[in-house]
Amino acid sequence: MAISMGGGGETPMSDINTTPLVDVMLVLLIIFLIAVPVAIQTIDQLEIPVLESVESKDKVENLLLTVSTSDENGLSAGDSGYAGASRTGECRVYFNNITPVTSEELYDQAFERLDTIVQRAGGPEAIMNDPEAIPQVHIRGDVNAPWSCVAGAIYNIQAAGYPTVGFISNPIDPNG
Repeated sequence: MAISMGGGGETPMSDINTTPLVDVMLVLLIIFLIAVPVAIQTIDQLEIPVLESVESKDKVENLLLTVSTSDENGLSAGDSGYAGASRTGECRVYFNNITPVTSEELYDQAFERLDTIVQRAGGPEAIMNDPEAIPQVHIRGDVNAPWSCVAGAIYNIQAAGYPTVGFISNPIDPNG
């Protein structure tokens, strides 16, 4: 029997030992051969309900508000030559994104609208039993509108009785 004592011409072995890799692959193959038929049998027995999609008839219409300001020249959105909201402009609130209203008109119209919805639902007790029937207010505020304009709209809406106020924003495009 020969023993190598260093300094010889032998190089270290650099081959990969594939035995553990083959063992793991065989175990995985056996697991998948057993698991796939079991999974297929389980999925075949699954009963998926088939429902016709219908529009809800009792859906509450949420109130949409747009809060902006006049531009540097005092023009409002929709006016010819409107240059965009200005931080120094006058507050502009649009009821249901269409009708421009003052603070008092916003309160009055919001109160009348909410009162109509509550009466249609059967009164305050009936609407409190069904929280889904309570309308929400969605505010779309211009980036350049001062916070005081948005806060004034929120104050008037909450004073009119709307318990939930939310904000609508445009999502950022992740692709630039």
